[in-house]
Amino acid sequence: MLPVPDVLNVASVANVIQLAVAPAFLLTGSGAMLGVMAGRLARVVDRFRELHESGGWSHEQKSVEMNMLLKRSRWIHRAIILTSLAALLVCVVIATLFAAVEVGWNPSRIVSLLFICAMGSLVAGLLCFLREIALSTDIIEEFRG
Repeated sequence: MLPVPDVLNVASVANVIQLAVAPAFLLTGSGAMLGVMAGRLARVVDRFRELHESGGWSHEQKSVEMNMLLKRSRWIHRAIILTSLAALLVCVVIATLFAAVEVGWNPSRIVSLLFICAMGSLVAGLLCFLREIALSTDIIEEFRG
């Protein structure tokens, strides 16, 4: 039969695992978003490189597109940084939950603050991503008109 402190410790760890499940799913979603964002950035960079190698800045139409690609790359870069920060903060939340069990202190305030920061960073990253998407559709309207 296990001593009582070990049983309580296992119960505490089991409880922390339950608490860490939601942030772990958030981490998975953030990783998927980062994959999408990185793919969009790669396409922007490839298109910029293609235009640059074909003497892009010398032609007005290509120059307009290259400037738009630069703007898009900056917005998607911001989105990647902010979403990565959100994922990092979620990792810190999960680590803090487990460390608190080991140390024996109540992490509720710091976990709440970290989670709020993670959500703020994720929201800001998604807003930057939406701005990049808006810019990518603006160029279509510009060429259409």
